[in-house]
Amino acid sequence: MTHVAIIGGGPGGYEAALVAARSGADVTLVERDGPGGSTVLTDCVPSKTLIATSDVLTEVESSAELGVDLPREARADLAAVNFRVLSLAKAQSADIGDRLEASGVDVLAGTATLDPSGHVIATTANGERRIEADGVLVATGAHPRVTESARPDGDRILTWEQVYGLRDLPEHMIVVGSGVTGAEFASAYNGLGSPVTLVSSRDRVLPGEDGDAATLIEDVFTRRGMTVMGTSRMAAVERRGDGVRVTLTDGREVDGSHCLLALGSLPNTGGLGLKEAGVELDDGGFVTVDRVSRTSAPGVYAAGDCTGVLMLASVAAQQGRIAMSHLLGDAVRPLDLTKASSNIFTSPEIATVGLSQAKLEEDGVPFEVEMLPLAANPRAKMQGIRDGFVKLFSSKATGIVIGAVIVSPRASELVHVASLSVSASLTVDQVADAFTIYPSLSGSVAEAARRLHRHA
Repeated sequence: MTHVAIIGGGPGGYEAALVAARSGADVTLVERDGPGGSTVLTDCVPSKTLIATSDVLTEVESSAELGVDLPREARADLAAVNFRVLSLAKAQSADIGDRLEASGVDVLAGTATLDPSGHVIATTANGERRIEADGVLVATGAHPRVTESARPDGDRILTWEQVYGLRDLPEHMIVVGSGVTGAEFASAYNGLGSPVTLVSSRDRVLPGEDGDAATLIEDVFTRRGMTVMGTSRMAAVERRGDGVRVTLTDGREVDGSHCLLALGSLPNTGGLGLKEAGVELDDGGFVTVDRVSRTSAPGVYAAGDCTGVLMLASVAAQQGRIAMSHLLGDAVRPLDLTKASSNIFTSPEIATVGLSQAKLEEDGVPFEVEMLPLAANPRAKMQGIRDGFVKLFSSKATGIVIGAVIVSPRASELVHVASLSVSASLTVDQVADAFTIYPSLSGSVAEAARRLHRHA
């Protein structure tokens, strides 16, 4: 029996543990915060639970045009919302813990390091324990980046891990950073009813995303009353009595009740003994891995945000599964990010899969594109949906679907058909020939595929 040691119990760690246990390995997992790690306890699960409440209020706000007469204004009780957020996070963590226990995984509450020989030293409440493993997976995740000029205090100046202690809606939330995290929280608090100012150092929100999608989202933000400050770089954030002041590099000042810092993430790789064990780190401190999650040290693998490959829970889980399959000699398909899907939980959501339009144009790949506004979709009309679109990319040479962007309510659910198409290398004709429901939002995916048909 192979003994596997896993440092970190987030998606990369616990999914790897389950794969290894199913394959008959003896598995020890060391986790500091609880099963599921920060993804479940302080990051992805809590944020998406908060966003779920925001989405309900956004739908209620637009219900009048559907003939719904509300007797009074709907408002969020943030204390109750955050209680539910944290309760669900704990419940999800407990479910993961139960699943690991049922699979025979030995879960240790504590921290761990690698010694120079590649073995694991776990530190728990009961002391140190040396784990002589045949293979090690490092899945320690990442933490919010802060700066010396913008230090969170957990009260008015907050990271995204600290917002769930708020009991009252912010009178004015300033979000610094317009990447995925900043855009999601700006959208959420706007939907919950807080005035929001989004400070973006770039000329538009979501600068790394599809241009059409980012433009649409910024238009929605401003139409819903959000102040979006483009090309505005933060210089400092300071506490000012019962509020905060954000100073920009051009001297302008923005006053608010709270500030949420969304400045990116840094890997949790310090103090683990990685370099001493022969594990190569890049200039940002991320673990360098190949497509089967191997590091530069024999028998040591890494998965998730600590690798910086693509900081998504789904990618972390896939990296962990691939690592264990490779370690244990099972059939394995190397990680292929050209077929990865992702979602931004703004309102509406932005789901993407495969190659982006910017990447296709940059590489000079001949492609066809079809973009259909959701406003023309009959189901969207019935539901009062005006904002959104479906965009498909296909290879000009083969007609195979190579990418998609979907902007829509619940785009994270709608994108799966496009994800399957990209993963299985289906042609636009194969996608178009599959039956869809009428009326349905997914009908727009099929219609876009039909419009990409190439005449023989």
